[in-house]
Amino acid sequence: MAKKNYRPKSRFKKEKKQNFQVSMIALMLTSFMISFFTIQGQRESIKKVAGNQTILFLSKAAKPAQFIAQKNDLYTSVMLAQAVLESNNGQSQLSQKPYYNFFGIKGTYNGKAIILPTNEDDGKGNFYKVDAKFRHYGTRTNGFKDYAQVLSDPLYLRTHKSQTQTYEEATQVLTGHYATDTSYNQKLNHIISTYQLTLFDYPF
Repeated sequence: MAKKNYRPKSRFKKEKKQNFQVSMIALMLTSFMISFFTIQGQRESIKKVAGNQTILFLSKAAKPAQFIAQKNDLYTSVMLAQAVLESNNGQSQLSQKPYYNFFGIKGTYNGKAIILPTNEDDGKGNFYKVDAKFRHYGTRTNGFKDYAQVLSDPLYLRTHKSQTQTYEEATQVLTGHYATDTSYNQKLNHIISTYQLTLFDYPF
């Protein structure tokens, strides 16, 4: 009598999660590419390069962002959009090893920080440059986890999924609080819409 192949439930469940995450990323990329080739005109072809950089960054950041966001009642779409915007698609000095600060979070982390120049908004849309102290995380995981910790502050209560109806409400709260940029929510909403990031707001 032939033996049936048997996989432990825990292993099967883990594989199922991984397959779902890969499928979600593939779906996002496919949706974006279809939109790009059917909607974008020749005059916008230069955006293709930036788009590719963003997609490459999202393919690396999506998995940890989704895990941490869902664990902390946050929008994965907003988390990813902020990471894209704040780190310039993971290209900024602050987001590189060993800092892994993808969200431009200021202050110190376990006593570690790095001082870098940054642009601030005076509240009227006028930017000026200052030197600021940013958190030094040491690992990518620490960077994402601390972001969730920052948003656990009562100030950001309405960035949580259970407290809002849409991600737009969350990005509106972040404007003027998380960032001084008066058009911060518009930039985040544009990234979320362009790259179909709401796909990652569903449970994996």
